[in-house]
Amino acid sequence: MIYEKIQLDEEAYLEVFAANRVGDFVRKAILVIPGGGYGTVCADREGEPIALAFMPYGYNAFVLHYSVGGKRPFPTQLIQASMAMKHIKDNAEKYNIDPQKVFVTGFSAGGHLAGSLGTMWHKQEVYDVVDMPYGYNKPAGMMLVYPVVTGLYDWAHHPSFQNLLGTKEPSAEQLIETSLEKHVDERSCPLYLVHTSNDQLVNIRNAMVLVDAYTNAGLTFEMHVYPDAPHGVALGNAITKCGCEKFDNPCIAQWVKNAVMWAERV
Repeated sequence: MIYEKIQLDEEAYLEVFAANRVGDFVRKAILVIPGGGYGTVCADREGEPIALAFMPYGYNAFVLHYSVGGKRPFPTQLIQASMAMKHIKDNAEKYNIDPQKVFVTGFSAGGHLAGSLGTMWHKQEVYDVVDMPYGYNKPAGMMLVYPVVTGLYDWAHHPSFQNLLGTKEPSAEQLIETSLEKHVDERSCPLYLVHTSNDQLVNIRNAMVLVDAYTNAGLTFEMHVYPDAPHGVALGNAITKCGCEKFDNPCIAQWVKNAVMWAERV
C-alpha cells in the first residue's frame, strides 16, 4: 500500500492511503474531511478509520488536514480542498483511480467543508489561486455525515462559523456566504446525507435545511436519519466508539456500505 503525506500549502496536507494495483482493477477515490468545529481536525476518529473503511469497497482514500483556528478565514479551506482534489486527479495514474469517480465525505465541520466543495466548487476565488480547468475540483458526489450547514439560525453551530470566519461576530453577509443552503443550484453535486435525530451539538435542522434547498432546486438526494446517537458517531462501530456505547450502533454502522451503493448509482 502507498502511504504518504502531501503538503498542499504551508498548513494543509493530504494523507494518502492507496492500495497496490491488482490486475486491471481501477479504484474510485474518496477525499475524507474530518470535523472539529474548524478549531481542530479530528483525524483520529474521522480520518484514518474512515479512509480504511472505504478501501475494501474499491476506493483509495485521501484524508485532508486543513487550516483551523480562525487564523486563515474562508475561503482558505475551500481552496485547500480544491488543491486536494487537483492533486488526486493529477495523480490518478499513480494512485490507480478513475479521475471521474472522486467523491468527498465530511463530518460535522468537515461536512461543511465537503459541502462547500460540492456546492461552491465554481467560486472564482478558488481559480484565482489554483491553476486547474473549470470544474476540475467538483466531486462526483458528496457524502455528508452530521454536517454543519448553516449559520443563519439561532440553533446553528455558531462556533464553527466563528472559527471559519476568524471573528466572534460574523456579519450577515459572511454567514450567507458560508451557509451551504444559499449556494445550492443546478451546479451542486449529488448528495448523500447521514444524521441522527437527537444530535445535541449539530441540530438535525442542518440536514433539513440542506435537503430543502436540494428539493427546491429540483435535485435528488439520499438521506438517512437515525433516531438515537450522540454527535460524532463516525463509523458507528467499535473501531471509533472510544468508550461511548452509543457510538457503537449496528444500524448506523451500515452507512459506509449504503453510501458506496449510492455512489454506484451516481
